[in-house]
Amino acid sequence: MRNLQETHLNRARASLRQALSWYGYLRKSGQLSSHPELAGLMKPELEALNSTLNKLDSNVIRIAAFGLVSRGKSAVLNALLGEKILQTGPLNGVTQWPRSVRWQPGGKVLVELIDTPGLDEIEGESRADMAREVVSQADLILFIVSGDITRTEYQALLELRRSQKPLILVFNKIDLYPDTDQGAIYQNLQQLGAGNPQGKPLLPDEIVMVAAEPAPMEVRVEWSDGRVSYEWETPPPQVDELKETILNILNREGRSLLALNALIQARNAEAAIAQKTIDLREQEAENIIWQFTKYKALAVMLNPIAFLDILGGTVADLALIRALARLYGLPMTSYEAGKILKTILFSSGGLLLGELGSSLLLGLGKSTAAITSGDNPSNITAFAGSAIAQAGIAGYGAYSVGKAAQVYLEKGCTWGQLGASSVIQEILSQVDQNTILYRLRQELGLKL
Repeated sequence: MRNLQETHLNRARASLRQALSWYGYLRKSGQLSSHPELAGLMKPELEALNSTLNKLDSNVIRIAAFGLVSRGKSAVLNALLGEKILQTGPLNGVTQWPRSVRWQPGGKVLVELIDTPGLDEIEGESRADMAREVVSQADLILFIVSGDITRTEYQALLELRRSQKPLILVFNKIDLYPDTDQGAIYQNLQQLGAGNPQGKPLLPDEIVMVAAEPAPMEVRVEWSDGRVSYEWETPPPQVDELKETILNILNREGRSLLALNALIQARNAEAAIAQKTIDLREQEAENIIWQFTKYKALAVMLNPIAFLDILGGTVADLALIRALARLYGLPMTSYEAGKILKTILFSSGGLLLGELGSSLLLGLGKSTAAITSGDNPSNITAFAGSAIAQAGIAGYGAYSVGKAAQVYLEKGCTWGQLGASSVIQEILSQVDQNTILYRLRQELGLKL
């Protein structure tokens, strides 16, 4: 298992280095010189890729605690640390900004614990932006509740579920509930924690009950002289189960979590770069598509040999896809362009496949008319009619391929063996059923 995790880390590092080297090549080769403003627009994403690679190399796993105010987020993290480092108090909103502290449980794994403000505090939009930034950096999320889950709390939980990060639901202040109620609380959290009424119940290591700051208890004290007095004592924190759960997850799949989160961030950064590039070069792309549309229509119309029409049209479509990729500065080989073209053909409701069939039939008719035109001059008219019809169909096909290719490139898909999407798929295909990553496999796979 450890060797597999190291493999996942190495694959993620190689993927990020490939992405950074590609964009570095574009800058050095002068492909960005025609749009110098694009280099500036890409700067935040390139910095994010570099930061993500550095995080991989440092091998630090980030765990972020989220929840509404007064749920005890800081207290839970203090209890894990074994000392009161993060400020706590009876007032709402003690934590105003995200704060991180280092934690080295067991003396092996290095963890960064991130404390966050309450999700329901004032300045909602700015805090939402801050929360999204912390979530994007986190490898594991602790969502802390301390009673019946409110509507606001449930919506926040759904939002965190959509972030595609492994999540542990932590029920704090369990010492305030009698043993008879704890079983019912656990079952209720299993269903709610799934994120929707139809979702699968949480696994045993996805829900933990703790008492980070147990309420003081009145203790009867009997003295040697027969006196009896009563004192208030605070029991020690009850977080051993949470600590053990976190350690089990980190030992079992911590490096894989680190690799997967880095790849998701890389994929998002590359998607943002692709979107900015496409927005900036929209008119140039439209000109290229129309140029190839005219050339393909003209070549097909003038060519008298049927099968060369099909071959030439396919070559033109592949060239169009590669031309768009070069315009956008996205890595693309002939093989990868062929994969996109194949996907486009089979996802267009048969329209483009119909173009191939129609082109073949019209091309055969055109070829026959061309061969027999010497014997019967009227066949020249038939040749012209077939050629014009075939040219129209071919032009439509080229335009459709160009627009569809734009959509695929616009999604920021990364192609090749070390593309972020490919490596994500590779990691997800190798996770065991008893891992927390296995639960996310289907959802993450649908986002590829």
